[in-house]
Amino acid sequence: MKIVSWNINSLRKRQDRLFAWLEARRPDIVCLQETKCTDDQFPALALQAAGYYAAYHGEKSYNGVAILSKIKLCDVRPSLCDEVVDQQARVIAGTVDRVRVFSIYAPNGQAVGSPAYEYKLHWYRRLRDCIAKEKSSDVVVCGDFNVAPEDIDVYDADLWRGAIMCSDQERAAFEGLCQTGLWDTLRMHHKEGELFSWWDYQMRAFERNRGLRIDAILATEKLAKRCSASGIDFEMRKGKEPSDHAPVWAEFTD
Repeated sequence: MKIVSWNINSLRKRQDRLFAWLEARRPDIVCLQETKCTDDQFPALALQAAGYYAAYHGEKSYNGVAILSKIKLCDVRPSLCDEVVDQQARVIAGTVDRVRVFSIYAPNGQAVGSPAYEYKLHWYRRLRDCIAKEKSSDVVVCGDFNVAPEDIDVYDADLWRGAIMCSDQERAAFEGLCQTGLWDTLRMHHKEGELFSWWDYQMRAFERNRGLRIDAILATEKLAKRCSASGIDFEMRKGKEPSDHAPVWAEFTD
């Protein structure tokens, strides 16, 4: 089973890219973030014709998450597990062949100490509590976490230290999520630096590999022990009008 997470940064703008990539790669499950489209704009029928069922939760122009699967999803929930009403479309969960799959788009936080930053930290606590409730299941949490977990995940640690996505509190929030029993599948197979998933569009950041690793696939221990390979699809950050994120992927044996 191959699972991919990709912040597509506007599904409608990059729909042709997505369908060509699906045909070429044929992953089993794809978690998308920043779809930036309402539910009635989501190409569910076209995806089904391409061999993928879809669960999606979107809003106009911002945020938006989805799960694509070759197998039909069940128990779909377009929210976290609590009773909090959140107008921002940042989470969708569904079960695929006994695996509980989350596609999440964490808040950016804007600036350290801002109200958006406090919302981000609170959102992470809600996510952590939600995942903790799923302990009896195999769980995979895929998404754009908007946190570079360690200095190795940043092209210039001194420049970014303490800044948004790299502050101590954000990193502690990410670590707190992992402490619910989640393993970072990329780091299981790759300990080296300069492996990034996001590069700014400005100043030729991708060509110079001045990026951050803020996208990940996290899996509970039993599932993680079946992870045979993982990586980043750098090719999808190239070409005409790419997303500023590359897909990250993990493969699991039966």
